Amino acid sequence: MPRIRVRLDAPRDRSYTVEIHPGLLADVPLQLSRTDGKKRMFVVTDDNVLRLYGRAFMARLASCGCDAALLEVPAGERSKSSGALARLYARVFRGGIRRDSLVIALGGGVIGDLAGYLSATALRGVRLVQVPTTLLSQVDSSVGGKVGIDHAAGKNLIGAFHQPSAVYIDPEALRTLPAEEFRSGLAEVIKIAAALDAPFFVHLERNAPRLRRENTPLLARVIETAVALKASVVERDERETGLRRVLNLGHTVGHALEASSGYAIRHGEAVAIGMACEARIGVELGMLAQAECRRLEALLEATGLPVAPPRKINERAFLSAMSLDKKAVAEGNRFVLLRRIGESAHGVPVPAEIVRKTMGFPPKKGRHG
Repeated sequence: MPRIRVRLDAPRDRSYTVEIHPGLLADVPLQLSRTDGKKRMFVVTDDNVLRLYGRAFMARLASCGCDAALLEVPAGERSKSSGALARLYARVFRGGIRRDSLVIALGGGVIGDLAGYLSATALRGVRLVQVPTTLLSQVDSSVGGKVGIDHAAGKNLIGAFHQPSAVYIDPEALRTLPAEEFRSGLAEVIKIAAALDAPFFVHLERNAPRLRRENTPLLARVIETAVALKASVVERDERETGLRRVLNLGHTVGHALEASSGYAIRHGEAVAIGMACEARIGVELGMLAQAECRRLEALLEATGLPVAPPRKINERAFLSAMSLDKKAVAEGNRFVLLRRIGESAHGVPVPAEIVRKTMGFPPKKGRHG
């Protein structure tokens, strides 16, 4: 069973293990019973995952003698909200949460972020276990400790760094994932490869036709590589003060697309469009060769992901969302841009007109235009 250790030992040891193995989901309750069987547990999931895995997961926890409560929220980005969080607070406080309790996030990225923020803030912090069931959450959001909720002004504007105590990844859970959600997760895989590792990107190019939900052996290897790359970045820059920012490739444009569409665009689709747009920005600035931009676009398209912004974007809403992006600084937005496949730079200033041109917005009229 592949195990990746995320080593975080300063100022105190908060290291944890990411386990990756087909069929692991059925074994997690037994493992939790051995390590935390006497502690109060709160399993946060959504109505889709509850139907597929949640009831069986709760039954196995009960059969192992665990004291676990189920907290269900509606599926979708709208559950990553202050209202949903307030309802979860009420449930855990009524349910007897203690400082030694355990919050278990069983689901995709929304559940991981929401349950993670609940875990980070209830009683000033209780332990968190991530059990991600989507490709996006398995390769990205479950590892690294970034948790939070959305605000009407933008995505992920309220949050914290709160590392899990363990992550359990079962690639077989991807078999039940809707095709569009699986493709959405591939965007984060491609992002990690494009930003950090050229050989991994080549591996994805060669295997693009085989990246299917049912190809568990290939997916297990891809997930392991992606998680190992992300873990190496998190170990060197846990709080995203420098290097870790490269993992935001595609997200400056992507998050603004999500927010300005009212989250009608899936996260991975928005990130794919963001990566393609930001690659074109790199070409405009002379940072990235056109051939490298075409490679990125070709891989995105080969996996069924979009590379062009939707035709009907609310320009004002998009630019407003971008101005409120959590990565913005006093001087304005700074972008993560590619130098070449596998090498990226963060904190790059981009003139507003290049952003507008890349997004297909009409040129801004001059004073006399």
